[in-house]
Amino acid sequence: MVSPKDDQSKEIQIVVFKLGSELFASDINPVKEIRRVDEITPVPQAPDFVEGIISLRGQIFPVIDLGKRFNKKQHELTNDSRIIVIDIPGSQYGMIVDSVTEVQRIKKEDIEVAPELVTRGSQKFLQGVVKKEQKLILLVDVEKILTEGEKKELEKAEIA
Repeated sequence: MVSPKDDQSKEIQIVVFKLGSELFASDINPVKEIRRVDEITPVPQAPDFVEGIISLRGQIFPVIDLGKRFNKKQHELTNDSRIIVIDIPGSQYGMIVDSVTEVQRIKKEDIEVAPELVTRGSQKFLQGVVKKEQKLILLVDVEKILTEGEKKELEKAEIA
């Protein structure tokens, strides 16, 4: 007999979000908060994909535009746009996404390996692909969205 605890260890909870018409997701564990896009203070000489900084309960966080980071077409912020605040060891930042669609549980066995062709070089942030109702959701490893060089660049700009 499978205990409920064993069953849970075979699942992960993900937050699903959109960039343009594409669906992406992240494990929910590093997600500290999901918030509306409000006042972002631009920072001079920051990398192109960095929109600026925000203050969240007294802490300063850099905010990256995930669309720009993924080389997507420029898009406008809307009422659906959100900042997903990430808290991982050694790094805290916000990611602007077009919308957050849902939080759901998925079975680990439903995650397929991303094809090698799309996980080379700077694409190492793709953990896998989840099929859901005829749609593909790209599972992103938020710890690998920024390269070590980019993290250092943010530190130089004194926003990380």
